[in-house]
Amino acid sequence: MNKENRTGRIGYYVSLFGAALILFWIGIFKFTPTEAEGIKSLVENHFFTFFVYDIVSVQTVSNAIGTIEIIIALLLVFSVKFASLRKYAAIGMIVTFLITLSYVFTTPGIWKIVDGVPVTDFFILKDLMLLGFGLMILNGKNDYK
Repeated sequence: MNKENRTGRIGYYVSLFGAALILFWIGIFKFTPTEAEGIKSLVENHFFTFFVYDIVSVQTVSNAIGTIEIIIALLLVFSVKFASLRKYAAIGMIVTFLITLSYVFTTPGIWKIVDGVPVTDFFILKDLMLLGFGLMILNGKNDYK
């Protein structure tokens, strides 16, 4: 294996395990009351999810989202051994991060002007990179076995 392939392989696995760690960690945090309340304004103002609090509790919604994030993280990790899982992990990532990125457009008050510069919750912008990685995985040209 040449140096370029080795570097690409290392980068792929750093991205894969990094994305899995982020998803797993955030997924676990969704089971806390603090995070359940923290995402409430995002969920209740989104055109896909505005109605869910009429059906189930704030914590139940957060738990469901956390469960989905943990499943995607596990799919990523297990895709190292079982390549057929990559497609499902990628689809889960793409759907998840398209929805979370859309919160910057659907949540009132998420944008603020600080010293003349528009800013938002920069933590949510990490999802741009994760969306891109999901698209790379779905493309399938990153088989670094």
